[in-house]
Formats: sequence, C-alpha cells, structure tokens
Amino acid sequence: MLKFLGFGLRTRVYEKRAGKQKRLYLCFAVKLACSGHKSYDGCHMNKRAVVLFAFWSFLLALPALAQAPARGIPRAADGKPDFNGLWQVLGTAAWDLEDHNGSLRMPAGQGVVEGGAIPYQASALPKKRENFQTRDINDPAEAACYMPGIPRATYMPFPFEIIQNPKLITMSYEFGHARRSIFTDGSPHPDGFPDFWMGDSRGRWEGDTLVVDVTNLDDRTWLDHAGNHHSDALHVVERYTMTDPDHILYEATLEDSKVFTRPWKISMPLYRRMEKNVRILEYECVQYIQEQKYGNAKPVGAK
Repeated sequence: MLKFLGFGLRTRVYEKRAGKQKRLYLCFAVKLACSGHKSYDGCHMNKRAVVLFAFWSFLLALPALAQAPARGIPRAADGKPDFNGLWQVLGTAAWDLEDHNGSLRMPAGQGVVEGGAIPYQASALPKKRENFQTRDINDPAEAACYMPGIPRATYMPFPFEIIQNPKLITMSYEFGHARRSIFTDGSPHPDGFPDFWMGDSRGRWEGDTLVVDVTNLDDRTWLDHAGNHHSDALHVVERYTMTDPDHILYEATLEDSKVFTRPWKISMPLYRRMEKNVRILEYECVQYIQEQKYGNAKPVGAK
C-alpha cells in the first residue's frame, strides 16, 4: 500500500526538533544546578543530579514530541478540521480489498484489510467465489453503473469532493454522479427508513476525527470488483482523520452478522488533488455501457 508522501521528511523534522529541544533542556538544567553554589564540588554534585533528572524527563516526553504534526491542519470557522476539497485514494482497493496478483485490467496490489483476510462465515464463501468468476458481467457498479455504496465509493479510482459546513457534510463522487449527505447535527438514523445504494450517514466529531455511522445499505452493492459482498445487515463506521493539510487517514469498520464472523477493518490514505483548476468531471457510465452493448448511444434529448 502506498505510504503517505513526505513521511521521511517529517521524521527527520521530528528528530531535528527533538535534538534541539534536548540540548536546550540540558543547558538550562546545568545552569540551574550551579546557581547558588560557590564551590566546584557542590556545583558538580548538584549538576549530576539535575542533569540525570532532566535526561529521564526528556525521554518520557519524546513520544509526545514524535506525535506532533509537522504542519498545522486547516480548520473551518467552527474550529473543526477543514475537509473541503477534492480527494482520491491512490491504491488498488477498488479491484480487491485483499492481497491480489495482477491480471488483465487489474493491477496487483497489497490488501488494506487489518489482519490480511476478510472473516467470512463458511456459508458466505460460495457467493464470494461465484461473484469473482462473474465479476466482469455482474459487478453492480462497473457492469451496471449502479452507485457503489459505502465504503466502496471512497476508494473507487475516481476523485470525490467534500463540501463541509457545521451541520452537514456532502460528498460528491465522480463515478456515477453519486452523492451522499452526512448529517452532523446530532440527528439519529430515521426509523423505518428503506435500504438504498449509499445508505444513511450520521456523523459526529471525536476530537479532530470525523466519525460517520452508516446504516440502511442495499445488499446488492459489492465491496470491490473481486466480488466481496455483504447483506442488508451491513453496518459501517468510518473515521476520517486529517494527518496534514494534504492527507486524510480513512478507516472503516464493517460489521455484518449474516456474512462475517466478526467486525473487521480497512484503512488507507486519501490524497488531496492538487492540480490547477481541478474539479469533478463527468463520467457517464450508463452512456458508455449503452454504447458498448448497443452502439450509437446518445444522452436523452441529444440529436
């Protein structure tokens, strides 16, 4: 899986910052130890004790220094991290969430599943194998242009835009003109709400992390092109944590008592699209499929 760009540079910044902090701390400790002592021996003995104390105190503080971000993250008017912008996953999770070899029109990739394998119940494995064998004609998203669902929409090989305000966060996806609304006003999932392609999303903040609870997901969506699947009992909890101005750590925990033996987790970075004048473009999936199947496809009303 791709690592965050600039990780090595940030590591060197932390090391340099820590070294400078250590030298300043020890110099201050030595000066403090010798104040008020006229004799060399008194100063020397006191200096050793203070320097040892300063050294061990500094070691205990190192984890906090190492975790400090190299750059500040952008913030909205309400003080929350500002996610506004275009984002995209640069990986192969859309083809297969697990480790996989390359094949025609599918690049090889490392899995994003914590622990390596999706914990299927034995009764759910035959459907997974059948989906894989028929994926080119039965994948709901790529073969029929249906909205990909959650979490798959996040890691499709297309960008998506986040538009954020204090009570509502909207995500607009280039693939299939899909869109979802994440309500952050404290409202609960509605009772009796039907399942649909993108589910119902309710968000809350845990510090600087946006946590999104997603229910009411249609069981016809797949988790990737390899045919990994779920039932109508799927419950997804997403976590969006901005690690610097241009990267978001995306994590999703999936739970489905009808298909999986336990909850399981995926994680990957989102990268900010930085091109000049970058924006969401048109990907007319239905038109492309019609052209492939029937030829001479045109949008409704076109001449």
